[in-house]
Amino acid sequence: MDAASDLRYPIGKYEPKPFSEDQKQEWIADIKFLPNTVENALLNLGEDQLHSPYRPGGWTVHQLVHHLADSHMNAYIRFKLGMTEENPVIKPYEEKQWAELADVRELPVNISVTLLYALHQRWTVFLKSIPDSAWEERTVFHPEHKRQMTLWFLLGLYAWHCRHHAAHITGLRERSGW
Repeated sequence: MDAASDLRYPIGKYEPKPFSEDQKQEWIADIKFLPNTVENALLNLGEDQLHSPYRPGGWTVHQLVHHLADSHMNAYIRFKLGMTEENPVIKPYEEKQWAELADVRELPVNISVTLLYALHQRWTVFLKSIPDSAWEERTVFHPEHKRQMTLWFLLGLYAWHCRHHAAHITGLRERSGW
């Protein structure tokens, strides 16, 4: 199955790109505007729609929005660790288990959308402060993937993550005629 028709990867899998100022600005904008993108993707969805999986066997829209908040809180911390420590080991987490916890089950999505607005504002200011030399010099070590990752790699990965999950919601809306 090609990536375009794979509901798991509506925009394809992440592909790293070489450093450029234009690419950096594009990726930072992806992160900056995710809260707006998600809020717009959720407009006029009812509870039944929010509790619909974006694909067979996938998370519901409700879980997906809370996942974005969980994931991006971790991402923000990973960037800060990468800027303040030498190749720190970052902490993986069990995102599937997190998506089943009480805060995800019991709280409405607007709680995580609100959190995303505040978090992404701080994250964007922080990302803009990173000197160009640090993007490829500063690294973190991901023990689950057993690899060192530059902050540049992470910036691209999380910009992709923003577009990836927004496309899950908008793709479901389009397929369902919502």
